Amino acid sequence: MREDPAGSLHMPVYETVAYEFGSSYHLEQAFLGRRPDHIYSRISNPTVEHFEQKIKNVTGAFAVMAVSSGMAAISNLALALLTSGDNFITSRNLFGNTYSLFTSTFRPFNLEPRFIDPGNPEEIDSAINEKTRFIFLESITNPQLEVADIGRISGITKKYNIPLIIDSTLTPPCLFKASDFGVDLEVISSTKFISGGATSTGGLIIDYGRFDWNRSETMEELGQQFGPHALIIKLRREFYRNLGACLSPHNAWLQSVGLETLELRALKACSNCLDLARFLSTCPEVDQVNYPGLEGAAYYELCNKQFRKPGAVMTFRLKSKEFCFSFMDNLEIIRRATNLNDNRTLVIHPASTIFSEYSSRKKAELKVPDNMVRLSAGIEDVDDLITDIKQAFAKMKN
Repeated sequence: MREDPAGSLHMPVYETVAYEFGSSYHLEQAFLGRRPDHIYSRISNPTVEHFEQKIKNVTGAFAVMAVSSGMAAISNLALALLTSGDNFITSRNLFGNTYSLFTSTFRPFNLEPRFIDPGNPEEIDSAINEKTRFIFLESITNPQLEVADIGRISGITKKYNIPLIIDSTLTPPCLFKASDFGVDLEVISSTKFISGGATSTGGLIIDYGRFDWNRSETMEELGQQFGPHALIIKLRREFYRNLGACLSPHNAWLQSVGLETLELRALKACSNCLDLARFLSTCPEVDQVNYPGLEGAAYYELCNKQFRKPGAVMTFRLKSKEFCFSFMDNLEIIRRATNLNDNRTLVIHPASTIFSEYSSRKKAELKVPDNMVRLSAGIEDVDDLITDIKQAFAKMKN
């Protein structure tokens, strides 16, 4: 990691676009990739590089690339691995924007998502063919909160020699050590936990350097030339540069600072989420609580095996959509907002917001019913949050 020349404990924000070179020869060598110099901030920037190195140190990754959002991380990585006519395997239940990217945005490019149940390995085996380029899963699906057995699925990807990509936004590095479970590539929306309280948008592509790109049809030439560096070179020299989804230096600085308190905030939020899930399970107004960290929950044992804590997001079901809206509108401390893993506790009605573009039938297929509320626990005093929920229900009885 490069140190700041002035010795600042926090890397300064390099709010600049261009960098001067001592000679034309050095400028040429930099463009040819023979010198590790910054050329133009759409391609690289000292503050962004510093943030990438911090993530690399935290995760033990081989290479890290920071981009402008979590969706930019998914789209840049997927497009780097796919060509027209290819397919990839993914879960039927995904975050709404990811599902839209795969089913709508990719369609004109003849890129085929093949949807499976990650809990059924036979479906994975039958979906793979010679055109399958990767498996993409979320560590915990949002908002269905389903958990894949990542170690088991990693064994399948190794058998077929395709990379396993995990979106671990709900379980950041302090909660989930992806490399221990055979994950090849990881994407994270650093907008969430890492940013340090919803200060900025950002995304991460994390390469653990274990996949042999020589055996990938779309990456074979680069694999022979650059070995384990093949993917990160393809990303930096082509997709990251040409699509322009660069992380701003200021956002990189904010997220670098946020990273320093990540573990403290994440563990507190997870603790609050468990306490809130236990409390809501006792409320007569609540029909069902879904949080993988609850004792007896469907994925409780698997979460204990894979994660230090099972995240800070839960869902619960009330009588109806109208009842959900009334409950949310009566909250005073908990905020109505679409983010998650914020310092603040947030609620949202997924069916009418992040899944609003889909028909009732499709929402049912995606397990997003009209009577479901998603809650993302923050780091406030949990007794205050419980009091807020109590008063919201009480107002509804008057």
